[in-house]
Amino acid sequence: MGIRKGVILCAGYGTRLLPASKAQPKETFPLVDRPIIHYIVEEALDSGLDQIIMVTSAAKRALEDYFDRAPALEKALEEKGDVKRLRAVVHAAEMADIVFLRQKEQKGIGHAVSLTEQIVCNEPFVLFFPDDIILAQTPLTRQLIDVHERYGGSVLAVQRVPEGEVESYGVIDGEPVGERVYRVRGLVEKPKPGDAPSDLGIVGRYVLTPHIFDALRATSPGVGGELQITDAIANMLARQPVFACEFEGRRFDTGRPLGLLRASIEIGLLHPEIGPQLRQYLRDLKP
Repeated sequence: MGIRKGVILCAGYGTRLLPASKAQPKETFPLVDRPIIHYIVEEALDSGLDQIIMVTSAAKRALEDYFDRAPALEKALEEKGDVKRLRAVVHAAEMADIVFLRQKEQKGIGHAVSLTEQIVCNEPFVLFFPDDIILAQTPLTRQLIDVHERYGGSVLAVQRVPEGEVESYGVIDGEPVGERVYRVRGLVEKPKPGDAPSDLGIVGRYVLTPHIFDALRATSPGVGGELQITDAIANMLARQPVFACEFEGRRFDTGRPLGLLRASIEIGLLHPEIGPQLRQYLRDLKP
């Protein structure tokens, strides 16, 4: 049986998008005609997953509402004969089997992952950071699962990052074992440019085996009392192989204003209805 479960972390404050994220969860910010979270769930489903665990917080009720039925809205659309929008609204509510789990205290990414142990049920799973939208012919999650099925162990998504940006990433020390695949020998979280073991930074997709939960229990909280997933993965290296996949595709960090804008433009250009008009608008912009 292949990997079926995905864990999506949505409990953060979204501070990089304040003040907008004060009033609305960043995961529900629109990318053209759908919220960011819709694209993440779609990637999971397109990669063969069929069970989603979404870790949220008290301020993220809008996520549950988006994936729920809306009888009054559906009735109004039906009465208007707006079949297209009705189908879109119903599809969002029925697209996936989602379990919502609240992280009641902000104790770090590792803590959020540890809350899912009983639902994951001793199976490998995919961990999603929804800030990262990746446009790719083969979904990024599917690329990682393919590496896991070939090599075993956990698999981290990585991309080459400019020297001046390595301080924003966890960076791997890796040994090549295949095309775009590395055996991870070590991890450095947010290194200084001169201290980085490579230019391969970890981005927001991981295939993790159940060993991660034992590793989290053996990991001490770090700065601010938060439990970090990268620390747990580093502790897991002695017990189980960890690989990294230098994925193919274009990544947008929608947790930052510029990344959100870039993703909106590129996805808009691909949209069959909006794309031609947007392309013309961009051509007509005055410098």
